[in-house]
Amino acid sequence: MKTRTLLSIMVVALSISAAAFKADGTDLASKWPEAGPRQLWSRELGEGYSGMLVDAGRLYTMYRSDGQEVVVALDAKNGATVWERKYDSDPREGHADQFGRGPRSTPLIVGDRLYTVGIAGVMHCLKKTDGSVLWKHDLWGEGFNGNVLPHGYSSSPIAYRETIIALVGGQGASVVAFDRKSGKVRWKGQDFRNSYSTPRILHVDGDEQLVTFMATEIIGLDPSSGALKWSYAHENQWRHNINMPVMADKNHLFLSSPTAGARGLKLTSKGDKTEVEEIWSTRKIQFYHVTSVRDGDWVYGSSGTMGPAFMAAVNIKTGEVAWRERGMAKANVIGVAGKLLVLDEQGKLYLTTATPEGLTVHAEAELLKEAAWTVPTVVGQTAYLRDTKKILALDLG
Repeated sequence: MKTRTLLSIMVVALSISAAAFKADGTDLASKWPEAGPRQLWSRELGEGYSGMLVDAGRLYTMYRSDGQEVVVALDAKNGATVWERKYDSDPREGHADQFGRGPRSTPLIVGDRLYTVGIAGVMHCLKKTDGSVLWKHDLWGEGFNGNVLPHGYSSSPIAYRETIIALVGGQGASVVAFDRKSGKVRWKGQDFRNSYSTPRILHVDGDEQLVTFMATEIIGLDPSSGALKWSYAHENQWRHNINMPVMADKNHLFLSSPTAGARGLKLTSKGDKTEVEEIWSTRKIQFYHVTSVRDGDWVYGSSGTMGPAFMAAVNIKTGEVAWRERGMAKANVIGVAGKLLVLDEQGKLYLTTATPEGLTVHAEAELLKEAAWTVPTVVGQTAYLRDTKKILALDLG
């Protein structure tokens, strides 16, 4: 099958490596039947784009139904509901409804607890076994006063040692770290406004840092205290910085967003601070609400905004664009067993291989409906997919 293009989309899942959206999958079948991979199960699910976690035989995600937000645990083998936690949580005033009112953030599992943030910025710590509430916070209230976003809260919480870190965007509380057991604030700080991205813990020139996009810049913090290590301006007209940054060789950082384009930064640790040098920039690469996959010095992802887009390969260290190709709708992309698994927003799934020489499509199947904006979750040879109406499990072996 000849080379084709593809695109990617936003959210993080537990089974995806922090390295570069790579899942811990095993060998996949190189071809599929015309109808697609064998379906293990499917079921109706409500509105939302929240990612899916799989842990100890259960699948966890979020959706909206009958005006309520729902955190749900499913049996990963058959999709049956194990438990649900429902609560009233309408989007905040001024919410842009054209992309729905469902949750966007992906939950986080740490030990026996599940951490979630809904579309209105309400954060819950739930007992993983039954969904009972252990503690909660209003990230857009309670004195945090985070900046309310028109498309709803979308950032996912992350774990660092004994804390859960969340982006907030409040004055003096851009980023907040909570004690993962009690929910008490361990630290908060900075004055940057939040966007729709999710932070990462990266080793920057040997120094462990929390690196994240905010509304008009990318920043690096000490994850133990929230102290600012560095910041670098990167702004577009909507303040939509979403695509998560990618690092190669511990000091070369790739970042991209609409209109602002892409940049390569070299980060050098100097004691308590980090020096930032821009080594290249281009407007040929504009990753929006998309994931990207790094393989060596190359990163693969979708370049485009609301209209047609290119799948592209760009060198993190030099900015060289090896190729840009059209051919698919916007899509999520993750790396699995040396392949790229792609789910476009129209619900079509592709199995591909990407190299600096080009993109090859091995198999494709139409499985879901628009808008399928949730990144697939892959565990072993099983893939979990969802759109705004249903969720399904596939055997990719």
